[in-house]
Amino acid sequence: MSLRKNSEIDSIQGNEGTKIKQYFHPHNTLNGINYSLAQFTLEPGKKSKLHKLNSSEIYYILEGSANLRIDGKDHHLNQDDSAYVPPNSEQFIENIGTKNLRFLCIVEPAWKADDETILE
Repeated sequence: MSLRKNSEIDSIQGNEGTKIKQYFHPHNTLNGINYSLAQFTLEPGKKSKLHKLNSSEIYYILEGSANLRIDGKDHHLNQDDSAYVPPNSEQFIENIGTKNLRFLCIVEPAWKADDETILE
């Protein structure tokens, strides 16, 4: 079993402009999972950089309001909404609310730097 407590995880700055807390990833989990789970925070008025991943992703909004652009199409998301992003989709997420946007992202197979391309 692997247990991760939010209060014990340091945030890191993501390449695409977000703050990240990595909960589960094959490099920090003993049971050999093939996905990663992270919490992202984005300040009001900010957006991640346009990017794409070789992996599929699921976004789950914990707090706030977002515009998620996937391959040129905008999707408005609020608390408790979720979205699937297919592999190799051009994407960014933007905080369109007045408080921090917090969301979970599941990446399968697990996120790797070599699998991400920043497009701007």
